[in-house]
Amino acid sequence: MRMRVLTAACCFALAASHALAQGYPAKPVRVLVAFPAGGAVDVGMRTVGQKLSDIWKQPVVVDNRGGAGGNIAADVVAKAVPDGYTLLCTSNALSLSPALYRKLPYDAARDFQGLVQLSSSYQVLVADPNLPVTSVRELIAYIKSNAQAMTYGSTGIGAAPHLLMEQLKGRIGADILHVPYKGDTQVTAAIMSGDVKIAFLTPSSVLSQVRSGKVRALGVTRLNSPAASFPGVPTIAETLPGFEYSGYVALYGQAAMPRDITAQIQRDVSRVLAMPDLQERMANSGFEPPNTTAEQFPARYQRDIATFIKIVKDANIPQQE
Repeated sequence: MRMRVLTAACCFALAASHALAQGYPAKPVRVLVAFPAGGAVDVGMRTVGQKLSDIWKQPVVVDNRGGAGGNIAADVVAKAVPDGYTLLCTSNALSLSPALYRKLPYDAARDFQGLVQLSSSYQVLVADPNLPVTSVRELIAYIKSNAQAMTYGSTGIGAAPHLLMEQLKGRIGADILHVPYKGDTQVTAAIMSGDVKIAFLTPSSVLSQVRSGKVRALGVTRLNSPAASFPGVPTIAETLPGFEYSGYVALYGQAAMPRDITAQIQRDVSRVLAMPDLQERMANSGFEPPNTTAEQFPARYQRDIATFIKIVKDANIPQQE
């Protein structure tokens, strides 16, 4: 009798879970974007979100919560009910935060799961167009002669643009003043106004400014080939061998989310990413296709947490409060 009761209970729980997923989403889904509006993460999520709304017949509401390297948005999502109605969209900053901060209000490895990668992306080394340089080689020579007058912008301490510029400084043996901002949009504006002289930025955040001549692109962080979106702009590795970086924008959920809902989100987002018109829109904005599948990405997210801890330690970057 006891076994029958337990079996019935298990079957009921599975059926309830399946029914919950079948009815998902029954209301708007809120996605917290960990960076300000107009930046690469925001643009990518809004593009995908429009298509998801069509499939789900429910609004996908983008809620921008920039600041603290993405930790403000991550904290809100970590503490939300794990029912699939509050998700997080951010860069690989989420896997980087445990390496950068002494104490976080959430546990990146235990509280979150990677759901699906939306895009992959390289970074573009850009300069104030009034700076008398047109190549990475010329920039290096200029920095060595004018280091005290040079400033660079980034999207925050420990973010990919910061780490990349620190690597560049180490390779050329010169120091440059770091000016952190809240997001791509603010850094791009600072480059155009001359408040900072150089920066690493995502393709989508500077593509139109580069095409209009408001910002000058000097190199991309691809390793073996230039970027189609930036014709004539060489890889940085041509001047500094091995200098390469590939980041990503991804969707995350709480680790405690029901498995059926997790699987549905992964399945539906993957369906959206396969749509030819969306692929064209993403490519025109400077995004590249994901380099992991929905099945592969959760494991990559966990691996990246350990990888970044080693990178930050090796670079002697002090942890933040």
